[in-house]
Amino acid sequence: MDPFDVIVVGAGPAGLLAAGRAAELGGKVLLLEKMRQEGRKLLITGKGRCNITNDASVSDFITHVNPNGRFLRNAFSHFFSKDIIELLHKYGVETILERGGRYFPASNKSSDVLQALLRWVHELKVEIRCGQRVEKLIIENNEITGLQANGQVFSCQHVVLATGGKSYPATGSNGDGYQLAKHAGHNLETVRPALVPLETAGNVAQQLQGLNLKNVKAVVWVNDKKVAEDFGEMLFTHFGLSGPIILTLSRIVVDALNENNKVDITIDLKPALDEQKLDNRLIRDLNEHGKKKIGNIFRYWLPSTLVPVFIDLLGLDPEKECHQVSAKERKQIRHLLKNLPFSITNHRSFKEAIITAGGISRNEISSKTMESKLVKGLYFAGEMIDVDAETGGYNLQIAYSTGWLAGHSCMKNSN
Repeated sequence: MDPFDVIVVGAGPAGLLAAGRAAELGGKVLLLEKMRQEGRKLLITGKGRCNITNDASVSDFITHVNPNGRFLRNAFSHFFSKDIIELLHKYGVETILERGGRYFPASNKSSDVLQALLRWVHELKVEIRCGQRVEKLIIENNEITGLQANGQVFSCQHVVLATGGKSYPATGSNGDGYQLAKHAGHNLETVRPALVPLETAGNVAQQLQGLNLKNVKAVVWVNDKKVAEDFGEMLFTHFGLSGPIILTLSRIVVDALNENNKVDITIDLKPALDEQKLDNRLIRDLNEHGKKKIGNIFRYWLPSTLVPVFIDLLGLDPEKECHQVSAKERKQIRHLLKNLPFSITNHRSFKEAIITAGGISRNEISSKTMESKLVKGLYFAGEMIDVDAETGGYNLQIAYSTGWLAGHSCMKNSN
């Protein structure tokens, strides 16, 4: 068998972009996928809708990336949000822009995005083989010469590892790409779940299971010190807390828990009102409804599901009339509205994490090419690199951009 110019391992968004770009530049490209079909994880992103990318500028985009977004600046300069949108439009996927700068396919089907990318690589004559588990890289004199998959040896000049992280392992990303990199001499920054729901002590969250709150503020406290906050939407579950702002804050929480710190989250249910304005509102409502029971007045301040839980936390008699509420009790109500507390006991596993934090050390990868600094001809793309971002289409764009640059660099560096 004639050698390939480029072999890409992993047929997710990063791998597809790497394979497609290398083929555009005339490369003979083989794309190997361990699962029986390509893009399994892409199909479930955005709850099956696929948040394709974000319309943030490069400078703004980088602020949403951890731990060092500047590493991606060169990749973004080569291939960015407008480029993936243009590519998808070319293959029939219309897009819509939603709040937060998030792009989705107009059809709301992630399968349309995957099929468009597959049509692109097929047109470029990329050879795709599914059900192929790569067992080892073949390296001679610190240079890639091929790899072995399912017992068969394939020769090539360049290998792009785009095997994903460890999140949603049922889709194929179980971390085995890290082992290939480690055997090539690469170091791994601690791999942990990111954009992951959180578990709480007590039964308050369980009582509120299914309640979705919008326009609230969540604050993270580590050892009683405020370290982060976010504003937006959250969800109570049978185990604790989830939803966009919780997922965004989870990166800090996971790291703090791993260091055995005490972690709490407080929810500000009235972030638009400072303490004084909220107190004025409480005084007004209590005075207006002086003869009514306090248990009935809480519905003016809270979703109905929250009311009994709130009254229980306060230790108030729901039969008490509003005019009987003391200044001390009013202060307690105000404080709880601004600081609904949850003690965080754990995070959920990789099975429920949207992405993976950690991965191949950025210090060992050229940001200009995505090539390994240790092994000539070895490249990395996507989630397996030690960069990750918040929700909002950022992580998929990182996959496209690093994949495109890796594929591009393979051919530009060809003998």
